[in-house]
Amino acid sequence: MLAACVGTKQSNESRVTESIPSPEASETENVEKPKEKEESAEEKTEGVVEETKPVYKLNEANWVIERLDGSDEKNVLITIDDAPDKHSLEMAEILNRLGVKAIFFVNGHFLDTPEEEERLKKIHDMGFAIGNHTYSHPTLTKIPEEEQKEEIVSLNDRVKEIIGVSPAFFRAPFGMNTDYSKEIASQEGMLLMNWTYGYDWEKQYQNPDSLVEIMIGSPYLTNGANLLMHDREWTKDALEDIVKGLQSKGYSIADPDLIEVPKRGN
Repeated sequence: MLAACVGTKQSNESRVTESIPSPEASETENVEKPKEKEESAEEKTEGVVEETKPVYKLNEANWVIERLDGSDEKNVLITIDDAPDKHSLEMAEILNRLGVKAIFFVNGHFLDTPEEEERLKKIHDMGFAIGNHTYSHPTLTKIPEEEQKEEIVSLNDRVKEIIGVSPAFFRAPFGMNTDYSKEIASQEGMLLMNWTYGYDWEKQYQNPDSLVEIMIGSPYLTNGANLLMHDREWTKDALEDIVKGLQSKGYSIADPDLIEVPKRGN
């Protein structure tokens, strides 16, 4: 598993009622009253939301997804860190146009302004999963437990304030968790997630062509691979070709909403 992101803010910018019989009918004995309309199967189920059955689970190392149905279909998961900085919304629009899903892992320091809040709302409204990437992107192993909790919980609160739901996934900056951060993520009902591979922070891949080539040609590309990308201009420019390249190699893009996650309290 390769090392990851910097995470600093970039300068780039009707009810049925019984019929009332007539007076004549009322004077007649044994008049059969009209039967109440029976509910159709469709009416009985109207308003009932069926729980979506998970298709995938995360493996024990938290870095690849596995199918729960035993299917041989090849899948990869797309994840994007450091959202919603300058390019996340456009990346979401590209993915939405291609008909594929992803998890956008957000940082609290990219939710400072009304414009940034609006970006997150739009990404969520397009149906993308939102993940927790801590508030200010610290190395969790280097800060006290109290600060670790604040970094994780305060961001969940902030995200819920903006889009109405809390993140279902947690990814630690640089993939560096502590036993305590894992405990907090569990208490918050989030699935801990690492990744399989990513390259867009390395200098030689900070251009669309090289990034496309390595993302679809990586020796780490395997069934269930969890692909890490970031809110970066070159990644945004490479994104469509990365998706199409993966699909041309027989990989379907997994829907994060179909990943088995912890049961959450009210």
